[in-house]
Amino acid sequence: MKKPLLLLLLIPALAAVAVPARILLHSEVFKVDTKASKIEWTGEKITGKHTGTVAISSGEVVNNHGKIGGKFVMDMTSMAVTDLTGEKKGKLEGHLKSDDFFGVQKFPTSTFDIISVTPKSGVTAGSPNFDVKGNLTIKGITKEITFPAMIKFEGGKMTTEGELKVDRSKFDVRYGSKSFFEDIGDKAIYDEFILKLNVVANI
Repeated sequence: MKKPLLLLLLIPALAAVAVPARILLHSEVFKVDTKASKIEWTGEKITGKHTGTVAISSGEVVNNHGKIGGKFVMDMTSMAVTDLTGEKKGKLEGHLKSDDFFGVQKFPTSTFDIISVTPKSGVTAGSPNFDVKGNLTIKGITKEITFPAMIKFEGGKMTTEGELKVDRSKFDVRYGSKSFFEDIGDKAIYDEFILKLNVVANI
């Protein structure tokens, strides 16, 4: 008799572990706090790497009875380098904003439109609990991308932490890419760069 009783006591605990996150089943709109949110980027090349930031200019997350949608707008003119100072910093920032890379004069913004947010199974504390799928638009080119994220709903606040690996060659960012210049040798810059998200949004 003790074993059936023990199993009955364990069922609620096991169910709680299986649920990766809580999405409130009603309609609400979370506006991105652009001052509290940030995006950090990392780009690597054969001879090293650079890091920096780009600002979120606007965004919202819509919870429509458990179905998550929304859109984020990134201000490409705000792109900054954080691992350099002085003249070297200014020179690289100018180059990244030029037509060699992101052409911010013609394409001042990039966007990410959420297609779906799917709970992950078997998550552990502190690890991503959702898979986020959406359309990323850079330089007017849109590609679908999926990445894991840790999303928390706490009262009227939502926080999202995630990391995207973006293949710049798919967005016609050609400079230093072996995908376009095979004989570039040790001057090559890797096609994949990382965007690390830390987004705060409030009702």
